[in-house]
Amino acid sequence: MVIETHGLTKYYGDVEALVDLDLTVERGEIVGFLGPNGAGKSTTIRLLLDLIRPTRGSARILGLDARTDSLEIRRRVGYLSGELAMYDAMTGEEMLGFFAALRDLDGIARGRHFAERLELDLGRRVEAYSSGNRQKLGLVAALMHDPELLVLDEPTNALDPLIQQEFYAILDDRRQAGTTVFLSSHVLPEVERVADRAAIIRKGRLVAVETVAEMKHLARRRISLQFATPVDVDVFAHLEGVVSAAAHSDGTHGLDLVVTGSVDAVVKTAARYEVTGLIAEDGDLEEAFLAYYGANDAE
Repeated sequence: MVIETHGLTKYYGDVEALVDLDLTVERGEIVGFLGPNGAGKSTTIRLLLDLIRPTRGSARILGLDARTDSLEIRRRVGYLSGELAMYDAMTGEEMLGFFAALRDLDGIARGRHFAERLELDLGRRVEAYSSGNRQKLGLVAALMHDPELLVLDEPTNALDPLIQQEFYAILDDRRQAGTTVFLSSHVLPEVERVADRAAIIRKGRLVAVETVAEMKHLARRRISLQFATPVDVDVFAHLEGVVSAAAHSDGTHGLDLVVTGSVDAVVKTAARYEVTGLIAEDGDLEEAFLAYYGANDAE
């Protein structure tokens, strides 16, 4: 395991920021850590990297103890903070050179490579960078030393859509090279696009860990059926997995269904009639997230 936590907990006074987190991340996978602002995502990351200390519980990173081996862990991890602090008087190239020297790297060739892919001008001073360019520089700094583990806190904040796509391509490349990625985000399509698994955190507590495919399977699907002759809506309304069923309001012989889980019962029942049309919309990760989290909590 690249990341392994047991009962990891953090209180701020009486506030429960994180409670009894048991989570594992395997080598070479991308795990999306999902939750709205204030759910405990950044607190978890700071505990993993020993930037803050837990109230109780433990964490191991790359087989090492997160507290006693934190220096060695940071050598092998690329980290993008959700709250970037930079040396504004330096140019982007000078700042990467400074980080390279700290890590005893032989120059910044890899940094330049990623800067080119993200269309970042390293010759400008950091103080002149837009928020998007500052985010790019943070990503380059996290990537340039070829880390075994990437820990990214809201990595696409302020990036334009084209650069986001290039960032996703970089993550695909890193995964193929064996890099493990732990990615905190509240952007559900982003996690759906890049992650192998998703972990959902709610008010400091882990509520689900599933593959993205399994999580989408639990989302609500919308199915529209058209029949040659009228079919009673009650035939489908009480089937396993059917959340709602309604007849078309336009006078046609159609039904609209909302289904969770398997659609087997719906398909077998529909096959008893002459079906003239069928439209099925797969659920997405956002709907699965809301099913776990509750619409009011996720806003």
